[in-house]
Amino acid sequence: MASSELRRSKVISLVESGKVHSQSDLVNLLGKAGFLVTQATASRDLEEIGAMRGRGVDGIATYQLPKAHAFPSELVLSVESSANMAVVRTPPGGAQLLASALDRAAGTGEFSLVIGTIAGDDTVLVISKKSDGGAALAKQLLALAQLTNAQTRRAKK
Repeated sequence: MASSELRRSKVISLVESGKVHSQSDLVNLLGKAGFLVTQATASRDLEEIGAMRGRGVDGIATYQLPKAHAFPSELVLSVESSANMAVVRTPPGGAQLLASALDRAAGTGEFSLVIGTIAGDDTVLVISKKSDGGAALAKQLLALAQLTNAQTRRAKK
């Protein structure tokens, strides 16, 4: 995995922990984790993962990730399954965004069948927690994509 991907993964975990109040906080926290970055790099990473500043229930401003309902279902072109895996095809360049959303949803328990993902350019390999869970995983992915697309169509009317 490239160092920028490892760093962004760490940025996501730091943002999810609620410890990132500013870009300088992120630079310091990444430094403690062994990633020496500038404020400009921290800013780009926050933008890349879609983090935005917001106030928590305690009223303190921190960087936050979008909620799972912002699932990028328009990126799901097709889904096939085998054993404990589902293969999702996306438009070119869409796989990493979709994989990141799936990993976040799995981490919060909103997509409990997923153990993890691997993304290429236009393909995401989604791995089920169950050894024979590929078909159920594919069905859930398709249902989620169709539900989200239907909600988007209704909202536009």
